[in-house]
Amino acid sequence: MTKNRSGPVITVKDLYKVYRIGENRVRALNGVSFSINRGEFCAIVGTSGSGKSTLLNMLAGLEKPTKGEIIIGGEHMETKNENQLVRFRREHIGFIFQSFNLMGTMNAVENVALPLTFQGVSKKERTKRAKKMVHMVGLDKYWDHKPNQMSGGQQQRVGVARALVVNPEIIFADEPTGNLDSNTSREIMNLMQSVVREQKRTLIMVTHDNTLAGFADKIIRIVDGKIVDMVDNTENANAVSLEKAQIDQTDKKGEL
Repeated sequence: MTKNRSGPVITVKDLYKVYRIGENRVRALNGVSFSINRGEFCAIVGTSGSGKSTLLNMLAGLEKPTKGEIIIGGEHMETKNENQLVRFRREHIGFIFQSFNLMGTMNAVENVALPLTFQGVSKKERTKRAKKMVHMVGLDKYWDHKPNQMSGGQQQRVGVARALVVNPEIIFADEPTGNLDSNTSREIMNLMQSVVREQKRTLIMVTHDNTLAGFADKIIRIVDGKIVDMVDNTENANAVSLEKAQIDQTDKKGEL
């Protein structure tokens, strides 16, 4: 994967996905084109059935397009075979899921460390890196807790840490706050935005929620498999980030 620090890290050209259902052909994606720059937080927004999740699956190499190009870091995803796609995801991509997808028998550190086992990392190094990530998402007091001993927000923080532990260039998040209340959702969105800002990650999030999309630098709206709007939201996203920083500073002063 080419690490060009300027210009788009993801380019999508004339992307189609057509499903056959009986005699009918359903266009889940109908000629989609866009680009995402390195270090950008992009929200893909649409209602259920709009094609947003299909698009995310295409970008992650989980589904093959019917037609079109998906270029990530200079590599064509649509031409890779399954083994090549698995290797690419393992080496370059992190995932954050709506349902957390944590292992119930493992504690927070073990869950975060799990993806590193597939990279052949030693147990000592896995634990070291996982604890660092658990600390980064603010869960030092919960590192030995299992999922059923944590709140939904804490479980999703573990999910964010697990996505980051593999040091991915790109993070895909599928409705990452779908199972959380509104206050916890804001906490997770603030965390994800901080990750993008501080670690220069590229984050692509699928959501149906316009409020959550407001945290993103770029908002792509999709209806019936077509992009109907693409907005540069950097100024508003920065305002959200500044507001959080001011609140954090006020909280710290109150603790003194």
